[in-house]
Amino acid sequence: MLRWHLQQGRSAIPKSVRPQRIAENFDVFDFELTGEQLAAIDGLDTGKRGGPEPADVTLATFGRPIPED
Repeated sequence: MLRWHLQQGRSAIPKSVRPQRIAENFDVFDFELTGEQLAAIDGLDTGKRGGPEPADVTLATFGRPIPED
């Protein structure tokens, strides 16, 4: 997914604390996805949100404070 984001001109900020995973995250600059591969990944978008609507994430619905920053 990191390579896909880069080729689409998007910024991606991966998060990991494990050294092996951090190294894997950097290993996206020595290859490119083909146009076919990019199209296949693009085709996965259903246009439907997988999680709650952002406005619905409140103390009342989740039962704990949601940090603002």
